[in-house]
Amino acid sequence: MKKPTLLILAAGMASRYGSMKQIDGFGPNGETIIDYSIYDAIKAGFGKVVFIIKEEFVENFKAIFEPKLSGKIETDYVFQNFDLKQFGIEEEIYREKPWGTAHAILSGRNVIKEPFCVINADDYYGYDAFKKMVDFLNNEATDSNYSIVGYQIGKTLSDFGSVSRGVCKTNDAAYLEEITERTQVYKKDGGIVYEEKGSEYPLEYNTPVSMNFWGFTPAVFKLTEDLFRVFALENKEKPKAEFFIPLIGENLVKSGAASFKVIPTDSQWFGVTYKEDKPFVQESIDQLVKDGTYPANLWN
Repeated sequence: MKKPTLLILAAGMASRYGSMKQIDGFGPNGETIIDYSIYDAIKAGFGKVVFIIKEEFVENFKAIFEPKLSGKIETDYVFQNFDLKQFGIEEEIYREKPWGTAHAILSGRNVIKEPFCVINADDYYGYDAFKKMVDFLNNEATDSNYSIVGYQIGKTLSDFGSVSRGVCKTNDAAYLEEITERTQVYKKDGGIVYEEKGSEYPLEYNTPVSMNFWGFTPAVFKLTEDLFRVFALENKEKPKAEFFIPLIGENLVKSGAASFKVIPTDSQWFGVTYKEDKPFVQESIDQLVKDGTYPANLWN
């Protein structure tokens, strides 16, 4: 059986962070967050990693990752761009930013032929999530049975501003019923709230949320292409509209085309939404090294 593939979303513009956080150094020897994800993925049983990047950054990425990963895992690079003709859309639609994460995963449709999972480049997920995802992809995934790793929202927040989180509602069998993108989630008075239309609403600490850790088979590419064509034409006058992965989940669940198992993890997530997050991420990785979770020099 062919090992699953790890598809990494690394084409984002990082406007709030202020620089290319995808390749910023956080570990004791300048390791990126991606390094720790790939290390965990190899240990869990993934066989290939595919980077989704902007084409102009391909040499930078290769210079950083090829020396580390050569002989350890197969690598490939695909590019997110503005070309709509590849999806059968002849109309010119002006955009300053890419179309979003769901559009990004379509970049991998020509190189991924096995079950795969999608993650963000700038998020630390922990080994538990990769192991549980490999087990799902090897044993449970079908063209109509997908998955998402559900993190406890209280373990995913920043101390330096609001964040967006896909809040998951599940049925008794732990399958996704609904995912709602909350764009203003933050800590307040010892609790957690999200803001909508000027009002605040509470969220429980252990509410499951999506951190963009999804499991699919290649059949999702055709389904996503069909959805994207509709989305692009419906939003051609909205240059900031984004086609997010949760929109795939929501549509496939509501249409009955696919189900999504919500795989729970109690791992601590951390990431770099804001520049101020960097020292916390560095301290967190230092502690993981001290605890023996990772070697001090990750690839040697």
